Amino acid sequence: MNSKKSDRRAFLKRGAALAGLAVGSIPFAKGKALASVTPGLINGGIGNTPIPNKLGVATDEPTIQDLLYGGRSSYETTVRMPATGTRGATALRNLTPLQDTIGVITPASYHYIVMHDNHIPNIDPSKHILTIFGMVDRPTTFTVEEIKRFPSVSRVHFLECTGNSGLMHFKAYAHDKKAGRTDMTMIQAVHGRTSTSEWTGVPLSLLLKEVGVQKQASWCISQGQSTEGRARSMTLAKAMDDVFVAYGQNGEALRREQGYPLRLLVPGFQGTFNIKYLSSIKLVDKPYYLEAEVIGYTNLKPDGKASWYESQVGPKSLITFPSDPHKLPGRGLYEISGIAWCGRGKIARVEVSTDNGRTWKDANLQQPIFTKSWTRFRHPWNWDGAETVIMSRCTNEYGDIQPTLLELAGLWGSERPGIHIPAEKVLSFWETASISEFLNNPIQLWRVKPDGSVEDATYSQLPNLSAL
Repeated sequence: MNSKKSDRRAFLKRGAALAGLAVGSIPFAKGKALASVTPGLINGGIGNTPIPNKLGVATDEPTIQDLLYGGRSSYETTVRMPATGTRGATALRNLTPLQDTIGVITPASYHYIVMHDNHIPNIDPSKHILTIFGMVDRPTTFTVEEIKRFPSVSRVHFLECTGNSGLMHFKAYAHDKKAGRTDMTMIQAVHGRTSTSEWTGVPLSLLLKEVGVQKQASWCISQGQSTEGRARSMTLAKAMDDVFVAYGQNGEALRREQGYPLRLLVPGFQGTFNIKYLSSIKLVDKPYYLEAEVIGYTNLKPDGKASWYESQVGPKSLITFPSDPHKLPGRGLYEISGIAWCGRGKIARVEVSTDNGRTWKDANLQQPIFTKSWTRFRHPWNWDGAETVIMSRCTNEYGDIQPTLLELAGLWGSERPGIHIPAEKVLSFWETASISEFLNNPIQLWRVKPDGSVEDATYSQLPNLSAL
């Protein structure tokens, strides 16, 4: 009994001593940690140079200013990378490092950026306004502070650039790689225009009810305050459904490159609908057929006609590990991991094939599963060291299944069922038409080679890429 009490007293004393070191042992002078008196350091720290302590562990004590917002370990070096084909161009496009993502939430610092000019506004929120007018009873101008007084929601949703996974991006990647660029991987270059965040804001339906929607209104025209002057037509039905005016991302204010202080968040729709620096919403009785809507974001058909207002992202999945940046060190057990998402409802199922599509097995889905959001999937795989092709396909809660590249080309190639189009003709059309640019959700194939390296086995197999 006494022995136990003695041991407990000694343990508590040691714990108190350790607590004292952890909390009170790093003095500060004029806002900076005094590294020279930090326990465990040898001769103190010099600048930002890590110095080993008695245990041989490198120390790099942050200043108190560093800790006001926080940062990551100097050993973590993953970053967004400039898109292929854009260096020196008049546009800003930085892509999400999908190969290093964990879970479903994308840190704001990794969230992809697509700007159509080189200017990122830095708007004073106290001077920014949102005007709702047109076919409304009470045209109203809201300040940011007034918008924040409305009941808010926080929802997890993905964003995806309209051109993500397009063949044009693979061609740009292949061209830059041939020219000697080494800082970009295929998964990031081709698929990196998508991210998922927790967004916070006010449902647009609340603001529209506040201004009073007139009966003849059926469309909204939203526009942002930026030099590129982006605007977009959207149905009133969608606006009243799940669209919201966002001012927060992942627990903090929007970043400048994400539309600070206000942006439109249109869940499940292609990225171009999600207007940044939102400044006005006009209610009208028909779409405005803006240039970007009838020229820039259309899908050409074999008969020469183009479809307009294709908006909803189809079911899509992507194995992120292993993918082309990775090299497996040898045969053995690995966990295949990836993401799946869809613009319509939730992901209900993800299947993985490790034998080039001959057999499929259900992957485990990370809970909770959000609507119109990334869903993380995982699947154990015992690699025998032989060359193989791995892939994933997903199904949403409505039974919509992710297509193969050939199936996707066939869908765009003919709208009439029962008409057979030769595969070569379909793929040839897909390679040359604008459908290779927008709303792409084909199954991505990765070839795992005997040395453990991974390479693309989807786009690189198209017959006409030899001309690159």
